[in-house]
Amino acid sequence: MSDGVIVVGAGHAAGAFAAALRQGGYADRITLIGAESLAPYQRPPLSKAWLKGETATDELLLRPLAFYAEKAIELRLATRVVSIDRAGRRVALDTGERLGYDRLVLATGSRLRPLDVPGVHSRGVFELRTVADAQNIKSALGPGKRLAVIGGGYIGLEVAASARALGAEVLLIERESRLLARVASATLSDYYARCHADHGVAIVLGATVAGFDEISGSLSGVRLADGRAFACELALVGIGALANDALAVAAGLDSRGGVVVDGTAMTSDPAIYAIGDCTSRPIPRYRRSMRLESVPNALEQAKQAAAAICGKPPPKPELPWFWSDQYDVRLQIAGLAIDVAQQVVRGDPGSGRFAVFHLDAAGCLQALEAVNSPAEFIAGRQWVAAHQVIDPARAADPALSVKHIVDPLAPGAAAGAAPA
Repeated sequence: MSDGVIVVGAGHAAGAFAAALRQGGYADRITLIGAESLAPYQRPPLSKAWLKGETATDELLLRPLAFYAEKAIELRLATRVVSIDRAGRRVALDTGERLGYDRLVLATGSRLRPLDVPGVHSRGVFELRTVADAQNIKSALGPGKRLAVIGGGYIGLEVAASARALGAEVLLIERESRLLARVASATLSDYYARCHADHGVAIVLGATVAGFDEISGSLSGVRLADGRAFACELALVGIGALANDALAVAAGLDSRGGVVVDGTAMTSDPAIYAIGDCTSRPIPRYRRSMRLESVPNALEQAKQAAAAICGKPPPKPELPWFWSDQYDVRLQIAGLAIDVAQQVVRGDPGSGRFAVFHLDAAGCLQALEAVNSPAEFIAGRQWVAAHQVIDPARAADPALSVKHIVDPLAPGAAAGAAPA
């Protein structure tokens, strides 16, 4: 009897992969092994709707538990894989068991970047990665509570917005000179700084946390390297994430800031695949490999691995895209701002509705950031994927409808697109 497929991890990527594998006709054993006690679920709502009490825990589940029984997908939850025996094609579990596999899929996700300062383990200092983390934060938040958010990335900003909705006072501390410094344009950073300030968030930029103060083991404040100190009962540390690749590295798989995979999600071992946040993967549109942290990336790689294992043609490569919800602001990003020579703003950021076009030296659209601008986002996804050349003046003209930014009758508009 075949040992089938073992999936290490039971998150979004793992759940999507198992479903795609059955949909592709795979009939042998599928086993999902996850460290958490919950079946595969969505993580994005943890910092938003779930934290605010707008979504129940069972609504986070990708599929009801009955689905796994119906599809003969075995869930081994609250269980960890501790090592991989590549030669013997076995994994060792923390229960002492050893399970054989024909194919192994690593969906181990990412881990939070640690903040190594005094007091970081005080009661009241939180991180946000799992439902359990979110429950701890949710239980502590409330009107009048003082929360310090360490890190001005998307998770930090989303939690700040949710905390304000719950009546907490929020101080946001960012090491860089602007919010979202590594992942967004200065225009978007400035917009979010104003947006959060308008909602009562105090923002401190260019600041490094030196430590946390405590009283009888409980958080009482945060101290900065420049000597400033702020009182707070709660703190969230969200300073980025690292690939959870320790298991792969210990097994001798190639990893460079993420488990290296090809366009089928195969690792350096043809019997092992890797998907989701833990991977460094090819991005065909940008002719390079990198690690992405997003649900669309996890879903795409799940389909790639399932197709490869089922012996089916690989799915068409997809364009990376991302989103974030804060207050009444919907941000959607198409593509990656790589090799950008010019940025064009369409609309007035002060109105709360605008888009930023990222063009390369040839005028080709590399990425688009859309704030409360779904039409620009939808068109932008198509244009970025098509390497469409954009006229900056037309893109910046708010009197011109989105569909007329790229005029099919204009000389060179269609011919200007580079081959994919």
